[in-house]
Amino acid sequence: MDKIEEMLGLKSGELTGIIVPNLINILIAVAILVIGLWITKMIVKNLDKVLKKREMDRSLRTFLSSLASIGLKALIVITAIGQLGIEMTSFVAILGAAGLAIGMAFSGTLSNFAGGVMLLIFKPFKVGDFVAVQGEEGVVSEILIFNTILKTADNKVIILANGAVANGTIVNYTKADKRRVDWTFGIGYGDDLKVAKDLLTKFVAEDSRVLHEDNNLVALGELGDSSVNITVRAWCKTEDYWGVFFDMNERVYKEFEAAGLAIPFPQMDVHIQKEA
Repeated sequence: MDKIEEMLGLKSGELTGIIVPNLINILIAVAILVIGLWITKMIVKNLDKVLKKREMDRSLRTFLSSLASIGLKALIVITAIGQLGIEMTSFVAILGAAGLAIGMAFSGTLSNFAGGVMLLIFKPFKVGDFVAVQGEEGVVSEILIFNTILKTADNKVIILANGAVANGTIVNYTKADKRRVDWTFGIGYGDDLKVAKDLLTKFVAEDSRVLHEDNNLVALGELGDSSVNITVRAWCKTEDYWGVFFDMNERVYKEFEAAGLAIPFPQMDVHIQKEA
């Protein structure tokens, strides 16, 4: 004890005079640290199990567990130091000011981080979904904490900031099990409307990918400037959407002409009058 007092520059017996009156507080502070750290470990472990059971993204699960662990440990240390009689008000104020300054400096990054957390929690889309976000369309290849990465049909990689993604409009084309395919086919004025409707009804009925229990439609949609436009609507499974769409277009092009139906194009009649 004498050597310790000598190293600290204290007089003989002075260290004992400091420790003994505060021994109870020291023991309580140690107990707070030991018990608090044990409780923190149990809380973080159970939190990870709950998040895993809810099938939360692994990166978000790890982050939330780490955040909870750091926050609880900081609270325990502050509580233990306060138990020793050390004034923590100024220290907490300094930490708060430092946190505010850092937050203002990294406001954009924090916005993207918050957006990433929201995307991973609420899951408006998942990896593999085809989405339209921020004016871009593509398949979601990765959802990171700060960015979402899309891959377009022509194999371009688009990196989007999560803050903008989470706060913008998201169109998820593949989230639902089925989609409605819409077409508008034009025939010429004077062509037989019934023949056209019967053909289109037949095309829809013969496509095995079309869900016939749903409300499919073939109807006169519009009397246009250059054509009589027929609206066709058919439901199919989401993965069959483009196949149904393209095959119907090809069949209409091939078989309308054979049935005596013209597919008109925009045209204008110009009449020239010759003055005498």
